[in-house]
Amino acid sequence: MTSTDPATPVTPATSVAPTASTASTDERLARVALTRIVEPGDEHAGRWIRRYGAVGFLERLLRPDSASAASPGSPGSSGPPGEEPFPGTGRKRVASWRLRATAAEPARDLDAVHALGGRFLIPGDTEWPRQLDDLGDARPLGLWLRGPADLRTWALRSVALVGARACTPYGAHLATDLATGLARKGWVVVSGAAYGIDGAAHRGALAADGATIAVLACGVDVPYPRGHDRLIRRVTEQGLVVGELPPGSHPTPSRFILRNRVIAALTRGTVVVEARHRSGSLSTARAATRLGRHTMGVPGPATSALSAGVHEILRGDATLVTDAEEIVELVGDMGQLAPERRGPVLPRDLLAPATAHVLEAVPARGPTPTTAIARRAGTHPDETLAKLYELHSLGFVERHGEGWRLTNTATQASNARRGGT
Repeated sequence: MTSTDPATPVTPATSVAPTASTASTDERLARVALTRIVEPGDEHAGRWIRRYGAVGFLERLLRPDSASAASPGSPGSSGPPGEEPFPGTGRKRVASWRLRATAAEPARDLDAVHALGGRFLIPGDTEWPRQLDDLGDARPLGLWLRGPADLRTWALRSVALVGARACTPYGAHLATDLATGLARKGWVVVSGAAYGIDGAAHRGALAADGATIAVLACGVDVPYPRGHDRLIRRVTEQGLVVGELPPGSHPTPSRFILRNRVIAALTRGTVVVEARHRSGSLSTARAATRLGRHTMGVPGPATSALSAGVHEILRGDATLVTDAEEIVELVGDMGQLAPERRGPVLPRDLLAPATAHVLEAVPARGPTPTTAIARRAGTHPDETLAKLYELHSLGFVERHGEGWRLTNTATQASNARRGGT
């Protein structure tokens, strides 16, 4: 399946064709095995995989003698026998890789995800989102997916919404509203399926019958948190569930932080809705900034500790946003501007300056002669009288004998809407 133009709205009805790839079966199986051997974001492993390929890396790792190298001239060979297989990489790290390698069963893992209707993507697949390559050696070894949509197509038009787990009702409302607005504009909402802001973002997109992607810090067959079991199933049916870890893997604190780099790289921009100073969601914003993506924050009360982290990034490179239109203005195509923000337009705001000046000179109480109003306004009586008749025709003043007074009729409320013209 080929990617669509980024300006084309996406819908959750899109289904994905079987994965196409130029990679060999051995390369795919090797990367499946490595997702169980190497922790996500391990740049040491990424550097060697870039040099030798997944198959070559695995062959060097599984040699009986960890200090031996491949024979000269053989694939993956980098020197004479006896040379360290991964020079510059600590022995403890290599030993940990080798220990995990003994338990890797790539064919079994593939069968497990296929039984769930899922799939495993690697670089070179048609569905692989190329923006993940911006992570360099920290790029995922592969991605486990569940859901009917094409990840690459959806990622071209996606925004991350992240924030505090223990959010306030204000934060949950904003996340839901932003996600709903983005979904209605044809944007994909990406988050981490956690409690709080993440869950509100997914629900907002689903409620609008929109597209959403949940990036997990565990296996795509493991509903975490448990309380979001039903939500994750809904995302699987209507959107996509993505993870770097093989089936059955459980999350750890470090995996949550490492997961955030995928969210940042996958999307055009990251919006933070409520976050403390030490919130993990700020790592997503920082990763987005490093990758050259748009970083945005939704402000909260100045006294709220849950908004302190957001205010911190807003003092830096992040952009303040308050609704979906402002987000799209940043991440969308040229010319997709948010409507101008202004206060209500009152009827007297439409008066000519000279006429408004005379109106300001009319006392609030009691009829006042034209000459007195002219003195207060600093204008000629004849000019003042002309302006008073104009104001009378517009309903601002009324005449009582030889005097003028403001009308008692309440001024109608403005019909100007937020962002209206």
